[in-house]
Amino acid sequence: MQETVEKNDLLIAGETGDWEVIIGMEVHAQVTSNAKLFSGASTGFGAAPNSHVSLVDAAMPGMLPVINSECVAQAVRTGLGLKAQINLTSIFDRKNYFYPDLPQGYQISQYQQPIVGEGEVIVDLLDGTRVVVGIERLHLEQDAGKSLHDQHPKKSFVDLNRSGVALMEIVSKPDIRSSEQAKAYVSKLRTILRYLGTCDGNMEEGSLRADVNVSVRRPGDPLGTRAEIKNVNSIRFIGQAIEYEARRQIELLEEGGEVVQETRLFDAKTGETRSMRSKEEAHDYRYFPDPDLLPLELTQDWVDSLKSDLCELPDEKRERFIRDFGLSPYDASVLVAEKERADYFEAVADGRDGKLAVNWVNNELFGRLNKEGLGITDSPVSADQLGKLIDLIADDTISGKIAKDVFDILWTEGGDPAEIVETRGMKQVTDTGAIEAAVDEVIAANPDKVEQAKEKPQMIGWFVGQVMKATQGKASPQAVNALLKDKLGVEE
Repeated sequence: MQETVEKNDLLIAGETGDWEVIIGMEVHAQVTSNAKLFSGASTGFGAAPNSHVSLVDAAMPGMLPVINSECVAQAVRTGLGLKAQINLTSIFDRKNYFYPDLPQGYQISQYQQPIVGEGEVIVDLLDGTRVVVGIERLHLEQDAGKSLHDQHPKKSFVDLNRSGVALMEIVSKPDIRSSEQAKAYVSKLRTILRYLGTCDGNMEEGSLRADVNVSVRRPGDPLGTRAEIKNVNSIRFIGQAIEYEARRQIELLEEGGEVVQETRLFDAKTGETRSMRSKEEAHDYRYFPDPDLLPLELTQDWVDSLKSDLCELPDEKRERFIRDFGLSPYDASVLVAEKERADYFEAVADGRDGKLAVNWVNNELFGRLNKEGLGITDSPVSADQLGKLIDLIADDTISGKIAKDVFDILWTEGGDPAEIVETRGMKQVTDTGAIEAAVDEVIAANPDKVEQAKEKPQMIGWFVGQVMKATQGKASPQAVNALLKDKLGVEE
């Protein structure tokens, strides 16, 4: 059982004492769907401006919204993946405000009766501790369009391709206590969404973005006044924004000032937040039920059918990897962070030693992929090839050192591991007679080292290296070790 994080370990030291940072997040996740939430227009990314706009999206007179059932199903799947309450009755509301890229003059959203209620996300941190972040709600809403300010020196343009695209707004409870926890939370949430297939999580394309609420307080005090940092579109920027904003508020309070409730923006160039809109300028959204949309009524049988079709989620897969393959919690967490990684590992480990498989996947393979800037789906070495390579290690055909040479050949040239070993004469020498001859030669040539080894048993490693060098790395390391210990009289 992994330990949970103690909040006292996360305090920030100020000039006048310690402070606690309180963080809540509103993550906007674009629903994976071919059509928009209330129209049949395409959701494809990267199309020419205003080429994916229906009459509904453009708010032409008389055009009525029609709910996309697949977007509803995706929201329910997400709620189930978050172990959340699914509300069988929910209501769409009009959130009234004017922006040039919101044609209706209101956004169709959900307010008091969302489709998904309370849930949780279990966050694994780098130090092996875990944090449970509560989910307050998930509701469906339509996205706005995009204002373009760099197309003309005096005019702004509007691209409505994104207008009407379905979003899931996932609201956390204020359970996050550091920038590292916040980054890990968004990473885990993105992993869950990708497993479920409900959002692609592509932050560069705006499919996932976060509003971050930050406040500070003295330990044990009531919650402080929060500032909301809008539309942060990178996990690294989320961390930077929280670090800056927390420090800004602490310095302000320690100087006798007050934190005002406001909306702020994060400037990635300066690493700072700046004021966008104060509380006094906040909108009265005047929510009321949308008269064009009936209450959304779901049946429990339909929800249960969606639940039965869900894939194995990261937390369950992690526990299974620990149980069935004997992996450490850390190794299992690394693997399940991406479904493609987990699938690759499972194919490699099938019927093989799990610990040997994870060492090759997490260390050799991922190390090489990271070095060359490749993803797991771009790996030149397939799971089948890596599995066969591990088989050759397991049956003592090759040593681990030789295996690394074979891996390099597989990476650059491809091929079958067994054929490479056979045709290139890379088999491990297991003939004890040949190995013993090499051991005797090394011992005879280094009498001074023999005496040292009797005093310092760890010196045997030097002898192993010399024998492996003499046999071009082909001698069985286990056989070399056994013979040297016997001949040098070194106790195990």
